[in-house]
Amino acid sequence: MSSLGPQLPLALRAPPDQRFNRYVQAPAGLLAQLRTLAQARARSGVYLHGVHATGKTHLLLASCAEAQATGRPAAYLSLRGLRGRVQAAVDGLELAGLLALDDVDAIAGNRDDEVALFDLHNRLHDAGRGLLYAASAVPDALPLVLPDLRSRLAQCARWALPVLDDGGRAELLRQRAAARGLEFDEAALEWLLRRASRDLGSLTAIFERLDRASLAAQRRLTVPFLRQVLEADPG
Repeated sequence: MSSLGPQLPLALRAPPDQRFNRYVQAPAGLLAQLRTLAQARARSGVYLHGVHATGKTHLLLASCAEAQATGRPAAYLSLRGLRGRVQAAVDGLELAGLLALDDVDAIAGNRDDEVALFDLHNRLHDAGRGLLYAASAVPDALPLVLPDLRSRLAQCARWALPVLDDGGRAELLRQRAAARGLEFDEAALEWLLRRASRDLGSLTAIFERLDRASLAAQRRLTVPFLRQVLEADPG
């Protein structure tokens, strides 16, 4: 249990923004399937894929939080930075009721890592545990060298995560502002979206700056205030 323990708090420490009800523009049926998996009402695995900043990590952490809320042990682990060390990193994770593995593409091509992941998949599947994966592309598009691992991943229910359109980006910012008690003028929201990068990571970073500045100055998020903050420090 000692190997599993350090993994368990990760979903609980995640920002409250990373919950199912905060995920914007989910494909129809996806959240229901993830809830079913998290609550141990399904044995099949789920595989999420999408480009950067489509919310893969958000959904993995939300699934872990859902599982833990029902008293089910859950573990989240990103494989990024673990190339060549997956066997040691996953030791004990078969004890999780739900295991969420992020950045699977990061270890593609390393045979030892792929064998370790294949063996872990089989142990959890045979034990009836929940398996949730995320990667940048579908299994067939990853440079995997172990056909058996590709086959196991391909057997999971696969979901493509979309890039948010302008309406989705606006809804995301409205949700985050409302959750923190911020007043975000619609004119200011439109002004920001016209000028900010479409990348959600960059947009979120800008929002965090505005949140801190608004709290310090006790100001609403208006166009003049956004100009003052962002033009004084473009970041």
